[in-house]
Amino acid sequence: MSYTNPQQQQTSGQQQALQLSLQLIKEAVAGEREDQLFYEYLISVAPTNEEKLIIASIRDDERRHNRLFRKIYKDLTGKEVPQAAGEEFQRPRTYKDGLVKALFGELAAVEKYRVIRQGLPNTYYRDILFNIITDEIKHSAKYNYLFTLNSQPGSSRSPETEISAQMQTQTETQTQSTADQWVMYIDPLVKRALKESEERNNRTYLFQEFILSGVLVGQGFTPEEAFEIVEKWEKNGESQLLKRSKMLGNQNE
Repeated sequence: MSYTNPQQQQTSGQQQALQLSLQLIKEAVAGEREDQLFYEYLISVAPTNEEKLIIASIRDDERRHNRLFRKIYKDLTGKEVPQAAGEEFQRPRTYKDGLVKALFGELAAVEKYRVIRQGLPNTYYRDILFNIITDEIKHSAKYNYLFTLNSQPGSSRSPETEISAQMQTQTETQTQSTADQWVMYIDPLVKRALKESEERNNRTYLFQEFILSGVLVGQGFTPEEAFEIVEKWEKNGESQLLKRSKMLGNQNE
Protein backbone atom coordinates (compact mmCIF):
# COMPACT_ATOMS: atom_id res chain seq x y z
CA MET A 1 0.00 0.00 0.00
CA SER A 2 1.41 3.38 -0.97
CA TYR A 3 1.78 6.10 1.64
CA THR A 4 1.44 9.82 0.94
CA ASN A 5 2.94 12.24 3.40
CA PRO A 6 0.25 14.70 4.68
CA GLN A 7 2.69 17.56 4.15
CA GLN A 8 3.12 16.52 0.52
CA GLN A 9 -0.67 16.40 0.13
CA GLN A 10 -0.96 19.89 1.57
CA THR A 11 1.77 21.21 -0.73
CA SER A 12 0.09 19.61 -3.74
CA GLY A 13 -3.26 21.11 -2.76
CA GLN A 14 -1.75 24.56 -2.29
CA GLN A 15 -0.06 24.35 -5.69
CA GLN A 16 -3.32 23.37 -7.37
CA ALA A 17 -5.11 26.26 -5.65
CA LEU A 18 -2.38 28.66 -6.81
CA GLN A 19 -2.62 27.45 -10.40
CA LEU A 20 -6.37 27.97 -10.33
CA SER A 21 -5.85 31.48 -8.97
CA LEU A 22 -3.39 32.29 -11.76
CA GLN A 23 -5.81 30.98 -14.38
CA LEU A 24 -8.64 33.08 -12.97
CA ILE A 25 -6.37 36.13 -12.91
CA LYS A 26 -5.76 35.64 -16.63
CA GLU A 27 -9.51 35.49 -17.15
CA ALA A 28 -10.03 38.58 -15.00
CA VAL A 29 -7.80 40.77 -17.17
CA ALA A 30 -8.96 39.33 -20.48
CA GLY A 31 -11.22 41.56 -22.54
CA GLU A 32 -9.97 44.86 -21.17
CA ARG A 33 -10.71 46.55 -24.48
CA GLU A 34 -14.29 45.28 -24.48
CA ASP A 35 -14.74 46.45 -20.89
CA GLN A 36 -13.44 49.88 -21.85
CA LEU A 37 -15.97 50.13 -24.69
CA PHE A 38 -18.73 49.10 -22.30
CA TYR A 39 -17.84 51.82 -19.79
CA GLU A 40 -17.57 54.41 -22.56
CA TYR A 41 -21.05 53.41 -23.74
CA LEU A 42 -22.57 53.71 -20.24
CA ILE A 43 -20.92 57.08 -19.66
CA SER A 44 -22.07 58.38 -23.05
CA VAL A 45 -25.74 57.50 -22.45
CA ALA A 46 -25.92 58.30 -18.71
CA PRO A 47 -28.55 61.05 -18.39
CA THR A 48 -26.87 63.17 -15.70
CA ASN A 49 -23.38 64.31 -14.85
CA GLU A 50 -23.67 62.66 -11.42
CA GLU A 51 -24.25 59.27 -13.06
CA LYS A 52 -21.41 59.80 -15.51
CA LEU A 53 -19.05 60.53 -12.60
CA ILE A 54 -20.18 57.43 -10.68
CA ILE A 55 -19.59 55.16 -13.67
CA ALA A 56 -16.26 56.84 -14.40
CA SER A 57 -15.14 56.19 -10.81
CA ILE A 58 -16.04 52.50 -11.21
CA ARG A 59 -14.14 52.38 -14.50
CA ASP A 60 -11.06 53.87 -12.83
CA ASP A 61 -11.27 51.31 -10.01
CA GLU A 62 -11.44 48.48 -12.56
CA ARG A 63 -8.37 49.80 -14.38
CA ARG A 64 -6.51 49.81 -11.06
CA HIS A 65 -7.70 46.26 -10.35
CA ASN A 66 -6.32 45.10 -13.69
CA ARG A 67 -2.95 46.64 -12.90
CA LEU A 68 -2.92 44.89 -9.51
CA PHE A 69 -3.86 41.55 -11.07
CA ARG A 70 -1.07 41.89 -13.62
CA LYS A 71 1.42 42.72 -10.86
CA ILE A 72 0.37 39.73 -8.75
CA TYR A 73 0.64 37.42 -11.76
CA LYS A 74 4.13 38.69 -12.64
CA ASP A 75 5.31 38.53 -9.02
CA LEU A 76 4.22 34.89 -8.74
CA THR A 77 5.26 33.64 -12.18
CA GLY A 78 7.97 36.04 -13.34
CA LYS A 79 5.96 36.52 -16.55
CA GLU A 80 3.47 38.98 -17.95
CA VAL A 81 -0.15 37.90 -18.24
CA PRO A 82 -0.46 36.35 -21.72
CA GLN A 83 -2.72 38.06 -24.21
CA ALA A 84 -6.13 36.47 -24.53
CA ALA A 85 -9.14 37.25 -26.66
CA GLY A 86 -12.00 38.66 -24.61
CA GLU A 87 -15.69 38.61 -25.32
CA GLU A 88 -16.80 40.83 -28.18
CA PHE A 89 -18.45 44.04 -27.02
CA GLN A 90 -22.19 43.96 -27.49
CA ARG A 91 -24.00 47.23 -27.06
CA PRO A 92 -26.83 46.88 -24.52
CA ARG A 93 -30.34 47.52 -25.79
CA THR A 94 -30.87 50.34 -23.30
CA TYR A 95 -29.00 52.19 -20.58
CA LYS A 96 -30.96 50.28 -17.92
CA ASP A 97 -30.09 46.97 -19.55
CA GLY A 98 -26.46 48.03 -19.37
CA LEU A 99 -26.78 48.80 -15.67
CA VAL A 100 -28.31 45.38 -14.97
CA LYS A 101 -25.54 43.69 -16.95
CA ALA A 102 -22.93 45.67 -15.02
CA LEU A 103 -24.56 44.84 -11.67
CA PHE A 104 -24.51 41.10 -12.26
CA GLY A 105 -21.00 41.36 -13.68
CA GLU A 106 -19.83 42.83 -10.37
CA LEU A 107 -21.53 40.08 -8.36
CA ALA A 108 -19.98 37.39 -10.57
CA ALA A 109 -16.58 39.06 -10.10
CA VAL A 110 -16.94 38.80 -6.32
CA GLU A 111 -17.40 35.04 -6.63
CA LYS A 112 -14.37 34.68 -8.92
CA TYR A 113 -12.13 36.90 -6.82
CA ARG A 114 -12.94 34.98 -3.65
CA VAL A 115 -11.55 31.85 -5.32
CA ILE A 116 -8.45 33.76 -6.45
CA ARG A 117 -7.91 35.03 -2.91
CA GLN A 118 -8.10 31.54 -1.41
CA GLY A 119 -5.29 30.24 -3.62
CA LEU A 120 -2.79 33.07 -3.11
CA PRO A 121 0.31 32.16 -1.09
CA ASN A 122 0.50 34.89 1.55
CA THR A 123 -1.46 37.60 3.36
CA TYR A 124 0.08 40.41 1.28
CA TYR A 125 -1.60 39.23 -1.91
CA ARG A 126 -4.74 38.07 -0.10
CA ASP A 127 -5.14 41.55 1.39
CA ILE A 128 -4.92 43.05 -2.10
CA LEU A 129 -7.73 40.74 -3.20
CA PHE A 130 -9.71 41.58 -0.09
CA ASN A 131 -9.63 45.27 -1.04
CA ILE A 132 -10.56 44.49 -4.65
CA ILE A 133 -13.51 42.39 -3.48
CA THR A 134 -14.83 45.16 -1.25
CA ASP A 135 -14.55 47.54 -4.21
CA GLU A 136 -16.67 45.16 -6.30
CA ILE A 137 -19.32 45.06 -3.58
CA LYS A 138 -19.42 48.87 -3.55
CA HIS A 139 -19.70 48.89 -7.33
CA SER A 140 -22.72 46.59 -7.24
CA ALA A 141 -24.37 48.92 -4.70
CA LYS A 142 -23.69 51.91 -6.97
CA TYR A 143 -25.13 50.16 -10.02
CA ASN A 144 -28.17 49.18 -7.98
CA TYR A 145 -28.57 52.86 -7.04
CA LEU A 146 -28.29 53.96 -10.67
CA PHE A 147 -30.80 51.33 -11.77
CA THR A 148 -33.31 52.41 -9.13
CA LEU A 149 -32.73 56.06 -10.04
CA ASN A 150 -33.62 55.34 -13.66
CA SER A 151 -36.71 53.25 -12.96
CA GLN A 152 -39.80 55.32 -13.66
CA PRO A 153 -42.49 55.41 -10.94
CA GLY A 154 -45.13 54.38 -13.47
CA SER A 155 -43.25 51.32 -14.66
CA SER A 156 -45.26 48.10 -14.74
CA ARG A 157 -42.54 46.37 -12.72
CA SER A 158 -40.77 47.81 -9.70
CA PRO A 159 -36.94 47.97 -9.72
CA GLU A 160 -36.87 45.16 -7.17
CA THR A 161 -39.12 42.98 -9.32
CA GLU A 162 -37.07 43.62 -12.44
CA ILE A 163 -33.80 42.81 -10.71
CA SER A 164 -35.35 39.68 -9.20
CA ALA A 165 -36.42 38.55 -12.67
CA GLN A 166 -32.88 39.07 -13.96
CA MET A 167 -31.47 37.16 -11.01
CA GLN A 168 -33.84 34.25 -11.62
CA THR A 169 -32.65 34.06 -15.22
CA GLN A 170 -29.03 34.12 -14.10
CA THR A 171 -29.53 31.31 -11.59
CA GLU A 172 -32.20 29.11 -13.15
CA THR A 173 -29.74 26.24 -13.65
CA GLN A 174 -28.34 26.43 -10.14
CA THR A 175 -29.60 24.48 -7.15
CA GLN A 176 -31.60 26.76 -4.89
CA SER A 177 -30.89 26.78 -1.16
CA THR A 178 -33.82 26.00 1.11
CA ALA A 179 -34.81 28.35 3.93
CA ASP A 180 -33.49 25.91 6.53
CA GLN A 181 -30.14 25.67 4.75
CA TRP A 182 -29.78 29.44 4.88
CA VAL A 183 -30.71 29.51 8.57
CA MET A 184 -28.04 26.89 9.26
CA TYR A 185 -25.52 28.79 7.15
CA ILE A 186 -25.87 32.02 9.13
CA ASP A 187 -25.87 30.19 12.47
CA PRO A 188 -22.28 31.34 13.27
CA LEU A 189 -23.44 34.96 12.93
CA VAL A 190 -26.44 34.35 15.18
CA LYS A 191 -24.34 32.69 17.89
CA ARG A 192 -21.76 35.45 17.77
CA ALA A 193 -24.45 38.14 17.95
CA LEU A 194 -26.06 36.47 20.99
CA LYS A 195 -22.72 36.19 22.76
CA GLU A 196 -21.72 39.79 22.08
CA SER A 197 -25.17 41.08 23.08
CA GLU A 198 -24.45 39.70 26.56
CA GLU A 199 -21.05 41.39 26.70
CA ARG A 200 -21.93 44.76 25.15
CA ASN A 201 -24.70 47.34 25.67
CA ASN A 202 -24.06 49.10 22.36
CA ARG A 203 -27.07 47.68 20.53
CA THR A 204 -27.07 50.17 17.63
CA TYR A 205 -23.54 49.21 16.60
CA LEU A 206 -24.25 45.54 17.29
CA PHE A 207 -27.32 45.50 15.01
CA GLN A 208 -25.50 47.44 12.27
CA GLU A 209 -22.55 45.07 12.45
CA PHE A 210 -24.53 41.86 12.16
CA ILE A 211 -27.16 43.05 9.68
CA LEU A 212 -24.36 44.22 7.37
CA SER A 213 -22.67 40.85 7.83
CA GLY A 214 -25.93 39.16 6.82
CA VAL A 215 -26.08 41.31 3.68
CA LEU A 216 -22.55 40.22 2.75
CA VAL A 217 -23.44 36.57 3.34
CA GLY A 218 -26.18 37.11 0.75
CA GLN A 219 -23.47 38.39 -1.59
CA GLY A 220 -21.66 35.04 -1.36
CA PHE A 221 -19.24 35.49 1.54
CA THR A 222 -18.95 33.01 4.37
CA PRO A 223 -20.15 34.34 7.76
CA GLU A 224 -16.54 34.58 8.94
CA GLU A 225 -15.46 36.56 5.86
CA ALA A 226 -18.50 38.81 6.13
CA PHE A 227 -17.79 39.69 9.74
CA GLU A 228 -14.13 40.36 8.91
CA ILE A 229 -15.14 42.80 6.15
CA VAL A 230 -17.51 44.75 8.42
CA GLU A 231 -14.89 44.97 11.17
CA LYS A 232 -12.34 46.33 8.68
CA TRP A 233 -14.84 48.95 7.47
CA GLU A 234 -15.16 50.19 11.04
CA LYS A 235 -11.49 49.99 11.97
CA ASN A 236 -10.06 51.69 8.86
CA GLY A 237 -12.76 54.38 8.88
CA GLU A 238 -14.25 53.38 5.53
CA SER A 239 -17.65 53.47 7.22
CA GLN A 240 -17.83 56.61 9.33
CA LEU A 241 -21.34 55.70 10.49
CA LEU A 242 -20.16 52.39 11.96
CA LYS A 243 -17.24 54.12 13.63
CA ARG A 244 -19.51 56.79 15.10
CA SER A 245 -22.00 54.23 16.41
CA LYS A 246 -19.23 52.31 18.16
CA MET A 247 -17.76 55.48 19.71
CA LEU A 248 -21.15 56.66 20.99
CA GLY A 249 -21.87 53.24 22.41
CA ASN A 250 -18.52 53.09 24.21
CA GLN A 251 -19.16 56.53 25.75
CA ASN A 252 -22.53 55.40 27.08
CA GLU A 253 -21.27 52.13 28.60
